Amino acid sequence: MVILTKMSIEASAPRPPRVRRSPEAARENILAAAEAILVEQGPQALKLADVAKAAGVVHANVIHHFGSISGVETALMERMIRALADRVIEGFNVGGATAGFGAQALFEAFEAKGAARLAAWLELTGESRRMTLVRDVVDEVVDTRVAQAVGLDREAIVDFILLNIILAVGVGLFGPTLSELLGRPPQRARELALDMVQGRISALAAKG
Repeated sequence: MVILTKMSIEASAPRPPRVRRSPEAARENILAAAEAILVEQGPQALKLADVAKAAGVVHANVIHHFGSISGVETALMERMIRALADRVIEGFNVGGATAGFGAQALFEAFEAKGAARLAAWLELTGESRRMTLVRDVVDEVVDTRVAQAVGLDREAIVDFILLNIILAVGVGLFGPTLSELLGRPPQRARELALDMVQGRISALAAKG
């Protein structure tokens, strides 16, 4: 009888109200959960059921907002590139050309946030077409006051950004591992890449 009474009390206890999010907040919640999985386990671990569980929503909710796990991956890449672009632009606006166009922020983002792994995963699985947002981000960076402030033409700036992204992806994927294999500190690959970026900046500045 005591057990039945306890069960009846628990059954009658009010349930916590369900959190109602705006569509934007719901998408952000799911993407934050997906990013956490990406960083901790890698892109191969991005499964609809696991993302839904980590976000605290039902499977159908993820499908409603993104259509499929491919939609989650694309939106996650877009989210990460957008954040990356904001950091690059902010870094330049704060420090100008001496800040390396936010190169430090670029390398940190590709190392810490899993962007390099996701980019490589999309390329290796034949889904690199979903990275077209990179073009929009580059346009955004170039169309800010970067080109005007440094006095370089558009092609030089685009080439410079391309160099940064390629180096950042390489460092993000292999930098610490290869550095340690060759008996160097884990951050050495990033340091060398940043030296190369700074050398490129100096060369461009001399031409200007």
